[in-house]
Amino acid sequence: MTLGGEPHAPASKRDAERAGVHIVHQELRALDTLSVAENLFLGRLPNRWGLVDRRALHANARTALEMVGLSELDPATPLGRLGVGRRQLVEIAAALARPCRVLILDEPTAALTAPEIDTLFSHLDRLRRDGVGLVYISHRMGEIRRIADRVTVLRDGRVVATRPSIELSAEDAVRLMVGGEWSDAAPRVGRAAGAVALRVENLCSGSRVRDVSFDVRRGEILGLSGLVGSGRTELLRAVFGADRAERGRVMLGDPPVPLRIDQPSDAVRVGIGLIPEDRKAHGLLLARSVRVNATLGRLTTVARRGGWIDPTAERRLAVDLCDRLGVRLTSVEQPVAELSGGNQQKVVIARWLARDCDVLLFDEPTRGIDVAAKETVYRLLEELASAGKALVVASSEVDELLTLCDRIAVMSAGRLVAVFERGDWTQERIMAAAFSSHLSSDGAVA
Repeated sequence: MTLGGEPHAPASKRDAERAGVHIVHQELRALDTLSVAENLFLGRLPNRWGLVDRRALHANARTALEMVGLSELDPATPLGRLGVGRRQLVEIAAALARPCRVLILDEPTAALTAPEIDTLFSHLDRLRRDGVGLVYISHRMGEIRRIADRVTVLRDGRVVATRPSIELSAEDAVRLMVGGEWSDAAPRVGRAAGAVALRVENLCSGSRVRDVSFDVRRGEILGLSGLVGSGRTELLRAVFGADRAERGRVMLGDPPVPLRIDQPSDAVRVGIGLIPEDRKAHGLLLARSVRVNATLGRLTTVARRGGWIDPTAERRLAVDLCDRLGVRLTSVEQPVAELSGGNQQKVVIARWLARDCDVLLFDEPTRGIDVAAKETVYRLLEELASAGKALVVASSEVDELLTLCDRIAVMSAGRLVAVFERGDWTQERIMAAAFSSHLSSDGAVA
């Protein structure tokens, strides 16, 4: 490698940063127990006589946060209290606040909404004008065409093409990525929803879930849309028992049977599964094998008498699940941490397939995965719905919900503000509903 015409061989991330090369990772790398401000300037905290200068730190942090539209966020807030979208913005702000020669961004918008992406791109344009080189890694072709001068396409770790952005259509890029023809997930034909499988009434959990009611039927995919911070993730976590519900009821069946869900094991026991937004923090045992992770939800079927695990049965189940989902791996004994983000997501989904839950809650099911893996997930969701499962899919990608869902419910500032039927929605109506709680009476952003 060369940087500015000179040899570049950094021995560590710190060496690269000293040379002016910075990266925003796809998978979040920040420290949840430190404050937002401390994460922003970790390794270069302002100090006086050896003590951290908190006043200067928070002033610098506010400037950095304004660059990504988080001017209202208190820099003293522990990072662990933020959702994935805001944590992603904090990591981007940390990179933008550093003087650099080359900035690498790996799927930086995976958890961001359209307005947040616009804010990010305006700052990236400023960096380009200042002479900073950008390497922008993404599966979102609209973003690539919007920001890139040249596009390099990788497949299986090899470069398959490099072309000027204006000469590469989205269809050509997808064809190069997957190595053949590809067709986007088509809307379902002739799938009718059945009886109500899950009903939620007046659910409250902290400030992010406020008096929310909805239902989802067997054979139906209900989408959950909204801005980052709208309460989508918190709603699913409250239904699943991962967050404490202060008020309201969760019911199964028709007629509905009230449930007491105090913790996730209660939800799993009655047939509710959650594919979480942050697969590494909440969905996987990273140091353990694919075999262990894929079969963790179904240990009773691979146990011998006395409770000991039968390794042959466990391995057979893991291989069957991975084959069904097309997980690309060396062996089911491979540590799951070694897999790509898309294949890790497939392993999380495989665990719930083994459990055969009647109600499945998907939180950002395709975040940070490539086009081919995304198609696999879409087809799987269609298969599950066609088999009579009830699915709730929360996604920050409105186009994804428009493609997949039978109905779309919109969250805004912790409340469910609208539900749209297929054929009655547009992207503009969905976004207007998402912003509705953030608008003043004269229509200006509050």
